[in-house]
Amino acid sequence: MLKPRAHLSLLSVLACLLLYLPNASIAPASGEEPELKWWKGNLHTHSLWSDGDEFPEMIASWYAERDYNFLALTDHNVLSDGMRWMKLADIVKRSDDQILNRYIEKFGQSWVETRGEQGAAGFAVRLKPLHEFRHLLEQKNQFIMIPAEEISDRAEGKPVHINATNVAEALQPAGGETVREAMQNNLRAILEHEKEHGREILPHLNHPNFGYAVTAQDLAAVVSEKFFEVYNGHPGVNHLGDKDHPSIERIWDLVNAIRRDALEVPPIMGIATDDSHEYHGKPGSRPGRGWVMVRSRYLTPEHLIRAMKRGDFYASSGVTLKDVQFDAATKTLSVAISPDDQATYTTQFIGTLEHPDDDSRIGQILATSTDLNPTYQMKSDQLYIRAVVTSSLDAADPSFKDQKQQAWTQPVGWDNSEAAE
Repeated sequence: MLKPRAHLSLLSVLACLLLYLPNASIAPASGEEPELKWWKGNLHTHSLWSDGDEFPEMIASWYAERDYNFLALTDHNVLSDGMRWMKLADIVKRSDDQILNRYIEKFGQSWVETRGEQGAAGFAVRLKPLHEFRHLLEQKNQFIMIPAEEISDRAEGKPVHINATNVAEALQPAGGETVREAMQNNLRAILEHEKEHGREILPHLNHPNFGYAVTAQDLAAVVSEKFFEVYNGHPGVNHLGDKDHPSIERIWDLVNAIRRDALEVPPIMGIATDDSHEYHGKPGSRPGRGWVMVRSRYLTPEHLIRAMKRGDFYASSGVTLKDVQFDAATKTLSVAISPDDQATYTTQFIGTLEHPDDDSRIGQILATSTDLNPTYQMKSDQLYIRAVVTSSLDAADPSFKDQKQQAWTQPVGWDNSEAAE
């Protein structure tokens, strides 16, 4: 028989459980599937583990507190793993003299590890690996971290950078005599890693106009690369191109014209990222500029990546979409925009016509709409269609002149048998 005090304690526990359960995030009942949801995430971020200027858990908390659902830290040629110390003097050079105080204030003195005497030249702070700090931030159905890396290679004197999301260990640059060969070699290594470890991995090419390194012809030819950055928030990646080089959006259509017409393979898909390095208000690549919205039933790396491989996502620098649908039977692309009372929206449906020998047939504006629910029915002479939605509002933190908030849907409309292949 329970003693009165123990009996009371048990009742209190049961009462607390009953109060808590209605609001708890619990697994669905057997046979019940969760609804499809849009999950927001950034797949290109740098920390003190490479050339960023902030501690990794500080960066992760920034994204988690701003309603992101997933984040991949993608430091150059390294995972945030193992024992790593960094001199405070070197950290301060990248940021400011209050960075350690902010770190302690956020996570507590007992969390922050230092060695040596503060003020001495050798005083250092330990950089925490992902497997240690992720448990402080991850929450079921709210926020997860994904291990990732920016494989930073060079060929022909040009930067060739490919992100690998959800890797098990760091992959070293594979090299190559040409840009195209370096891309192929690194992608081959990523795909072998995926097979060896039995996990879903998402490779995507970063900022092709950085150093004007990767041409549309290079990117089109490496058909194992199925994703690239249509928007990267770093101000130094030449998003708009110049008089001798096409803009990133123009590259997207040039690549897909070659892939659909000459190679008869599905188009490449577009990702938006921050490529963030600076987190203290300095000029440069700051967080919050570009992201992907992925439609999935589950917030796990595997389900997110599978959805992206199906093309069930869109890229954004500020515009939110309620829905994107493509009816394969009627060849109709439909977009539903989440309105902002202060904004108007212009949707352009863009595509490429068959036999795009003439540049004017590549990346044509096929139709324009100012509706919140625009649609476009693809014509028989069009190789693919996509939509870009542009808001009248300026970008919250622009990375180039006169930037507006936008969203980009993925190209659709090719034959399903080709897509499966």
